[in-house]
Amino acid sequence: MAITLVNPEALPKIDAYRQVSVASGTKLVFVAGQVAWSGTNDLAAQVEECYLNVAAALAEVGGSFDDVAKLNVHVVDWTPDKMPQLLDGIARAGAKLGSTPVPPATLLGVAALDVPEHLVEVEATAVLD
Repeated sequence: MAITLVNPEALPKIDAYRQVSVASGTKLVFVAGQVAWSGTNDLAAQVEECYLNVAAALAEVGGSFDDVAKLNVHVVDWTPDKMPQLLDGIARAGAKLGSTPVPPATLLGVAALDVPEHLVEVEATAVLD
């Protein structure tokens, strides 16, 4: 495994992700921001689809979510009350992937994405052996 996820003792423990990833692999993979193309306007469903799209992109090059070193998640009109929907979408994707995607992540609220229908975009950096 090229990625080790760590929650340092000196930092707050956050269940939704780990604070640090240590990469020991040799092949960097950059996955462009993934959006949901299914047409739903449900945030949790879009988050799930974005995570599954990231997984599909990684599978194409011989990787999986276990190889993700860092995620950036962009949510349109972010407010903290949307957190349960975000976490629900991540959990649903994790159930389908058979793992819990918890690499370090940055959550960014944005005014808009490429089209009004897109509520979330997820980009990933992974490291493969």
